[in-house]
Amino acid sequence: MAALLTILKFAVVLVLASSLAEALVLSVRRGWRGYDWRAASISVADYLVREYPLQWLLPLAFWSDSMNWFWRHRLWTLPMNHWSGWLACFVGQEFCYYWYHRAAHRTRWFWCTHAVHHSSNELNLAAAYRIGWTGRLTGSLLFFVLAPLFGMPPQIVLMLLSLNLLYQFWLHVTWVPRLGPLEWILNTPSAHRVHHACNIEYLDGNYGGVLIVFDRLFGTYIAERRDVPCRFGLVRPTTTYNLLAIEFDHWRALWRDLMTARSIREVYGYVVKPPGWRPDNNGETTEDLRRRADPPSFRAEQG
Repeated sequence: MAALLTILKFAVVLVLASSLAEALVLSVRRGWRGYDWRAASISVADYLVREYPLQWLLPLAFWSDSMNWFWRHRLWTLPMNHWSGWLACFVGQEFCYYWYHRAAHRTRWFWCTHAVHHSSNELNLAAAYRIGWTGRLTGSLLFFVLAPLFGMPPQIVLMLLSLNLLYQFWLHVTWVPRLGPLEWILNTPSAHRVHHACNIEYLDGNYGGVLIVFDRLFGTYIAERRDVPCRFGLVRPTTTYNLLAIEFDHWRALWRDLMTARSIREVYGYVVKPPGWRPDNNGETTEDLRRRADPPSFRAEQG
């Protein structure tokens, strides 16, 4: 684990240096106004606050203790001295990550944090580490707590999750093309461009971390199309560079909706149902937007 911490510390430097290098190259190619330096600075500020003061104020002790409790009561023990144990932990962590990431888009409580990651109107390496400050408060690690019950050591699960997120850093680019047969197995820049796109055709797809196989198994895989260029950002684009607004506006909107709720059902809907849900079923969920747009492709799917 000490070696992993050393690798991750080196990775932080590599991540920041790589995003700066990409910014310089893109600025030269597009002109200095062709790269959003202010948005990149928001990403850096998000990262620095999240990784230093917030990491001290909001430690992972509660979730780590919960994982350790399940580990002590595990159903069996995977052989971590054999490659099969590591493979099982890797696939298990990927499975947990898929469901966390899917919930982060389909449950408003988790979306209020995850929306920060999608708030940049450009897709680049700097956007990769704009993750939001409230993840530890919302309980995103809840999706990984049960993994130790099935024999996955908590430290290994958290280590693989860190490597999962590090792998995804390199997916936040527009200059890598589709990668042929690898698109069937791995999460690639093409698949992740779709995930970050706000086009109606692309919403709510490609939740995988390193692997894309769970998206294919559970019907959430969406391929990038040549005839539909990706538009990045939120369905309602971010128009501010105010860091606090980007971090907390979705929470403020949730609070306003809760104040108007007239029943427990509506409270439940605003918190647990997808972003954009409204009691009259005429909101801005992905399903609502697609129903109103009703392009031929969606009619064909429904027919």
